[in-house]
Amino acid sequence: MLPDSSRQIAARIAIGPWNFYFLAVLYFDHNATSPLHPAAKEAWSEAVDRYVGNPSSPHRIGDRADKALDEAREKLAGFLGCHPADIVWTSGATESNNVVIHHAVQSGPEFSTFWVSAIEHPSVIEPTKHHFRKRNMLLPPNEDGVVSIDRLAETLKKRRPAVVGLMASNNETGALQPWREALAVCRENNVQFFCDATQWLGKLPASGFGECDFVSGSAHKFGGPRGVGFLKCPGGSVDPLFLGGSQEEGRRAGTENVPGVLAMIKALEVREAQLSAGDQEERNTRRDQFVESLRERIDGVELVAQDSNRMWNTVSVLMPQVDCQQRWVVKLDKAGFAVSTGSACASGKEEPSHVLTAMKYSPKDAGRVLRFSSGWETTKEDWEALLEGVVQVNGEMRQEQTPVL
Repeated sequence: MLPDSSRQIAARIAIGPWNFYFLAVLYFDHNATSPLHPAAKEAWSEAVDRYVGNPSSPHRIGDRADKALDEAREKLAGFLGCHPADIVWTSGATESNNVVIHHAVQSGPEFSTFWVSAIEHPSVIEPTKHHFRKRNMLLPPNEDGVVSIDRLAETLKKRRPAVVGLMASNNETGALQPWREALAVCRENNVQFFCDATQWLGKLPASGFGECDFVSGSAHKFGGPRGVGFLKCPGGSVDPLFLGGSQEEGRRAGTENVPGVLAMIKALEVREAQLSAGDQEERNTRRDQFVESLRERIDGVELVAQDSNRMWNTVSVLMPQVDCQQRWVVKLDKAGFAVSTGSACASGKEEPSHVLTAMKYSPKDAGRVLRFSSGWETTKEDWEALLEGVVQVNGEMRQEQTPVL
């Protein structure tokens, strides 16, 4: 029987009509999604039974659900440091990010511009290019994947956009971005500031984000359920992306996901309590020891964004070259480790990551990147097991590439 731990994922695989077996995998892809935390699962289950009504309905059952949403709004606002009315419940950060950009193009001057960093998530970059077309600018990072505040300040002296967008931490490299400094520069220049805090929340303290004009977040990145998130918007006003009902004070049509929202807030409460325990240095040490040992045991390993402050859970490295980087992912998966890659390999063609490209990596080097992202429940022993797994897989692939005489 598998241990009851969210750091191990049990995959049920059918062999025949009645035969099944379980495969335990150590999970190192938390930046993609984190397993549902038991406390969030319990909160969701309780909410399903307790809040059966539509929050918009006028009867007592509907009013009970509406009050539960208001209480959740107050809790999230307390973590962020904003007014509860500034919070809009959404389906996740992708929707929230699209709302921000849609709002900017609808409410801004006709020829306004929208600036975002070149390392943003596609759910920010793609709608920016779509809505602002030739009126957008991508702010480049340095070679360590961090956007320069000095360069932003200098550029703002020459021209001003409607909004500047900078994520809090990068999902691929783990590099922490100077979002507080960017907010201060935008305030000095009377420019609205938007921060995608998806990879930060639940891993580092949420306090301070309430000062930003717009903030987006997604529950499933820190142990909440998939399909629920939030948007913090200035003064509570935003041009809605979804039209229909008058839910969320007319800012987002559609019946709210009450169980999802309550589970998200419970997960964030758990993570904020863990953050107060103050063991971040220990987690940084585990990450750094893994990198150091990996470099010692495998020639050619390079750490991405090595000179930047990085998220305690994220390691992005250039591995020895193989014909397709996806082989690393497949072989590590078979060895019992779920990891991610820095490029998409399909039909023999590699698409380099836009983040790595912005950091001046060549397509060839971008195709060598693997990302390991841990969670709160990941242990020192898990990191050590991952190290042995990567070393083993590297040896296997080296033998496969050795020509037979």
